[in-house]
Amino acid sequence: MSEKQRQKRLSDAVHSALHTYFEQMNGHATNGLYQTVLSEFEKPLFACVMEHYDGNQTKAAEVLGISRVTLRKKLLQYNLL
Repeated sequence: MSEKQRQKRLSDAVHSALHTYFEQMNGHATNGLYQTVLSEFEKPLFACVMEHYDGNQTKAAEVLGISRVTLRKKLLQYNLL
């Protein structure tokens, strides 16, 4: 599977999840959606990458395309350390 196909599948999953979220909100106002989506996506992303690389923060940061300092900050933020 190409990188573009993988991104499309992930994009489709996010799109579907957001549709479901809005349906469940049933017209009620929602605030802070951007931060909610980021935190709902980031925590499992970091957890999965750290698991895949056996806790190697240097490799995980490299794969994620972020600095090790940023990765550590996010791991602490999501109680993954």
